[in-house]
Amino acid sequence: MSVHYPSLGGQGGGFHAMFDQIIESQRVYFRSGATLDIDFRRQMLKKLQTALVKWEKPLTDALWIDLHKSYQEAYLTELSIVKGEVANHIRHIAKWSRRKRRPTPIKMFPSRSFIVSEPLGNTLIMAPWNYPVQLLLNPLVGAISAGCTAVLKPSPYVPTVSAVIEKMIADTFAPEYIAVVQGNREVNKALLAHRFDLIFFTGSPSLGKTVMEAASKHLTPVILELGGKSPCIVNRDADIKLAAKRIAWGKTLNSGQTCIAPDYLLIHESVKEEFVKAFARAIKELHGNDIKEHKHYVRMVNDRAFERVKGYLAEGDILYGGRTDAAERFIEPTLLDTHISLSDSDADAKANALGVLTEEIFGPVFPMLTFNELAEVTSYVTRREKPLAFYYFGSEADGWNIVRHTSSGGACINDTIMHIANEHIPFGGVGNSGMGGYHGEESFRVFSHRRSVVATGTWIDLPFRYMPYRMFGLVKKIV
Repeated sequence: MSVHYPSLGGQGGGFHAMFDQIIESQRVYFRSGATLDIDFRRQMLKKLQTALVKWEKPLTDALWIDLHKSYQEAYLTELSIVKGEVANHIRHIAKWSRRKRRPTPIKMFPSRSFIVSEPLGNTLIMAPWNYPVQLLLNPLVGAISAGCTAVLKPSPYVPTVSAVIEKMIADTFAPEYIAVVQGNREVNKALLAHRFDLIFFTGSPSLGKTVMEAASKHLTPVILELGGKSPCIVNRDADIKLAAKRIAWGKTLNSGQTCIAPDYLLIHESVKEEFVKAFARAIKELHGNDIKEHKHYVRMVNDRAFERVKGYLAEGDILYGGRTDAAERFIEPTLLDTHISLSDSDADAKANALGVLTEEIFGPVFPMLTFNELAEVTSYVTRREKPLAFYYFGSEADGWNIVRHTSSGGACINDTIMHIANEHIPFGGVGNSGMGGYHGEESFRVFSHRRSVVATGTWIDLPFRYMPYRMFGLVKKIV
C-alpha cells in the first residue's frame, strides 16, 4: 500500500521519525526484490517519461517564477536533457544489465567468470537550485535504471520548482519506491544521519565535504558533483569573434549560475582589446540591446546571491557591463579587468587577494587575467584546485597539449558547456570539484555494484589446489 509523506519543511524534531518511516519502507520494498526485474525498471522509466510530458508546463512555469528562466532555456537546459537521458536508458537497459562473460585463466579450469550488475539499494539524491529539475531527475534516471529506490531532496531556494517536483513524483511513483522530502539544511543534516547505500550530491565543495563526512560514519559510497573555478583560456590564434560568442553564451546561460560556467578568463595580452569588443557585440547578438529586458536572461536566485556577486564588481575595472538592479536581482554580464598578468612574479599574491579570483563566482561577472606564454597558463591553473570544467580557445593541437598537462572534470576545446550535453561520455568532477561521473551508461554503473561471480563445473575436480599440493613444480609453472 502506498503511503503519502507530506512536505517536511516545518516539522522540527519530527524529522528523524518521519525519515525512519520513509527509509525503512523503501528498505523493505527493495528487499522484496520488486525493483530487480528489468521489465519493471523499463516500465518505471516510461512512467517518468510520461510524467515529464504531463508536468512540462508546471515545471517550466515554476522555473520562470523562481529563476526568471524562459520556457526555451528551461526546456533546453533542464527537461530536454532529462528526457534524452530517460530515452537512452530505455533503449539500452537490457544491454547494460546483462550478465557479462569475462576470460578465465587456465589455472581456474573448469571455472567460468562473469560480472553481474546489481542495484546498490536505497539511495539519497540531493540537488542544488541552479538546475533544479535536471540535477535532481537525471540522477534519478540512473537509480531507476539500476534498480534502486530513491529519496529525493530538492533545494529550498527554488520553492516553486521543488513543490511541483514533489507533486509530480507523488503522482507518478509509490513513496516506498521514490519519495521527495523538502526542507533546509536542518533537514539535510537529519537525512544524512541515516544510512543509505549511496548518496548522490550536487552542490558546493564545502557542502560536499559535509556530505562525505556524514557518509563516512556508515561507510556509504558517495557521488559528489561539485564545482570550482573553471578557467577559460583564449590564445592569440583563436577565432576571437567565435570564441567571444561561445564564451558569452556559456557565461550568460542561467546568468552564470552554472557549475561548469567559465569562471575566469585567461587571455593572451595581444588579443585582449579585440576580445572585449567582440564580447560586447556577442552579448547584444544573444540578448538584444538591453539585456535586462530580454526574456532569456535569468536573475540571481535570491538577494543574498545578488549581493555576493555584485560585491565582485568592486574588485577590478569594469570593461563591459556592470549594471545592477537589486529589486529584480539583475546583474548585467560584466567583464572585469583585474590588471593581473601571469608574467608578473606577484601574480599569485594579487590573485589570492581577490575574492573574484579565489571564490566560485556563480554569476555573470567575468574577471580577466592576461598571459604571454601558454606555459604561464598551465602553471597558474595547476597550482589551483582541479576545476569541474576547462575551456581552451586556439589551435586544437595546443588545446590537446594543455589538456594533457592540466586536470579537470571535463573540458572543451573551442567551446564551452557542451561536454555536458553528450550522454555517451561521463560528466563529473575530480579532486575538489567532485568524484564519480554519470550520464548514460555511467549513470547505470554509478547506482550499481559490479559483482564478480565464478561458476565452477562439477564434472571434474583437479587435485592441484588441495593440500598437500602434489605436483607443485608443474602447478608453479601454470600459475
